[in-house]
Amino acid sequence: MKIAFIGLGNMGAPMARNLLKAGHQLNLFDLNQAVLQELAGLGGSISTSPRAAAEDSELVITMLPAAAHVRSVWLGDDGVLAGIAHGTPAVDCSTIDPQTARDVAAAAARQGVAMADAPVSGGTGGAAAGTLTFMVGASAELFAILQPVLAQMGRNIVHCGEVGTGQIAKICNNLLLGISMIGVSEAMALGDALGIDTKVLAGIINSSTGRCWSSDTYNPWPGVIETAPAARGYTGGFGAELMLKDLGLATEAARQAHQPVVLGAVAQQLYQAMSLRGEGGMDFSAIVNSYRKPT
Repeated sequence: MKIAFIGLGNMGAPMARNLLKAGHQLNLFDLNQAVLQELAGLGGSISTSPRAAAEDSELVITMLPAAAHVRSVWLGDDGVLAGIAHGTPAVDCSTIDPQTARDVAAAAARQGVAMADAPVSGGTGGAAAGTLTFMVGASAELFAILQPVLAQMGRNIVHCGEVGTGQIAKICNNLLLGISMIGVSEAMALGDALGIDTKVLAGIINSSTGRCWSSDTYNPWPGVIETAPAARGYTGGFGAELMLKDLGLATEAARQAHQPVVLGAVAQQLYQAMSLRGEGGMDFSAIVNSYRKPT
């Protein structure tokens, strides 16, 4: 299949590599010339704009940093909708607010283009390994078209409902993730301050009612889990700035829905403080350092 893939950042580039490995022809666009050249070396074709990438493609995929980029890439004068053919399926895998996803999909529909939102979970490791979870908001018909292609980049392809529901699932999940990481950080720091061995404490939590992914897989305390970012100085993984962005999306969506998210708002402020300290580039689990005693 000839696929336009637009947005080749930390997530998009490995996703595109997996599609090239699967034998697809890719029309590529990104502002980063180095990654374009790398993927061209793997068989991709470089396009000069989102419009050019979409013009002769059978499917369009975008993976962009924020809602403003999605609107520009899709709705701009040289954007996807200026070049895409009537009836071409499309999917945006960015993590943005549900309303933007719906607005852009509505603009696409007016041109006879069915568009889905399909944000992902699994991080850069999952993108490279092809084990991402895709949360897809689309009609049943469009989901059936997209599912085989998404399955070449991910392991779990979940149909959440109509367009926009993929974003709802993503921001709710990451709202809980941000809160749970702070909870684990508080518990681990309290245990350390009171004198228990942190490995012992983590083992108890992970076999008791406090067990959660933030503790048993991604524990923020150094020395507890060898594969967690805490074991490598909080490098790699899911950046704190990205968590802050997702918490902002969740709290703004909650405001629009008049739905309280008290713990989510507190989590957002804690990650905002982390960002202001210049720690936004660290993995989000480094929030634990807000609770650790200086050494």
